[in-house]
Amino acid sequence: MQQPRKIVFGEDCLRDLSDDALINDAGRILFLVALPVLPAMEETFLALKAKNKQIEVIEYGFPGEPSFGLFDKLLVQSSAFKPDCVVGVGGGSVLDCAKLLAALTGAAQNAKEVVGINILKGRKTGVICIPTTSGTGSEVSPNAILLDEDTNDKKGIISPALVPDACYIDPTLTVSLPRKFTAETGIDALCHCIEAYTNKFAHPAVDLYALKGIELIANNLLKTCEDGDDMEARAALSLGSMYGGLCLGPVNTCAVHALSYGLGGKMHISHGLANAILLPEVMLFNLPSVCEKSAKIALAMGVTAQASDEETAKAGIEAIRALSTACGIPQCLTEIGITKEVLPELADIAMNVTRLLNNNPRVVTKADAIEIYTKLM
Repeated sequence: MQQPRKIVFGEDCLRDLSDDALINDAGRILFLVALPVLPAMEETFLALKAKNKQIEVIEYGFPGEPSFGLFDKLLVQSSAFKPDCVVGVGGGSVLDCAKLLAALTGAAQNAKEVVGINILKGRKTGVICIPTTSGTGSEVSPNAILLDEDTNDKKGIISPALVPDACYIDPTLTVSLPRKFTAETGIDALCHCIEAYTNKFAHPAVDLYALKGIELIANNLLKTCEDGDDMEARAALSLGSMYGGLCLGPVNTCAVHALSYGLGGKMHISHGLANAILLPEVMLFNLPSVCEKSAKIALAMGVTAQASDEETAKAGIEAIRALSTACGIPQCLTEIGITKEVLPELADIAMNVTRLLNNNPRVVTKADAIEIYTKLM
């Protein structure tokens, strides 16, 4: 397993951040903070200034997924400040950038040079991640994703050097997240757990996290969407998302995420929404190869066992569709402006994401990808 040395979880645990050992040892602390949660950080900033810490706050208010160009601008700011520790506070985009800033500030490598698996060799600067959504699991994972503006596809940077030193998971920070983003990021987290569990390279230690994450997310996502102030449901969703993130290091995702890359990069559809639409259809495609495990997913969601594993699995997939629909997520690509003309190009982009397709329990061809997209039209 790859995970932070320190994981702090619970309501209002953000209050403990100013006393973190990594913070205490740092003289210069860079904060990369999503704009909506800046007010929640004021108490921490005041506490650190009282300790004579030098802090630099970069406000992150950029729409969509971060590009290499955007990251390079952030890196210029970080390099000028020369932090001893970087703290990311926000959704997956913010946390990914914070982890990369900690790794690449003052380093010889640049972001494009470290794309791929284990090409980024190290990190000298400490990093703490504080999620404000329950979706990406970036606060505990070795992954960071950037958009390549030249090719309109997303590039993954995967390295143990990107695993944060510590993370603080405070469910109260997710309360202000609108229903739409709560739903989309929640299904993304569910997707992480499902794809890790049915992965070609799945193993028992990760299966435990995946199944518990499935249970927590499936049983609490709609509650959270219907009542954003339900702290018990918010906490369960945050925990389920963390479990999904813990699956990303040792196992990672597969075809759902690969097929979503073109939707995000070329069509600028949000990551969680793309995965939410694709998930049931890809699960049906994979069913012949992972029937028993798919049935266990359904049971973890609370679906009643049917006469066979296949029937149970299909009932589980329909339960995911129903959950997604109840949360207000579109179920067809046409609903989000995708036309049949772009499907071959989307399939071409997906076929290039071999690091994820190689994990899929069933081989996906370009024709398969187009068929999956077509069924969602």
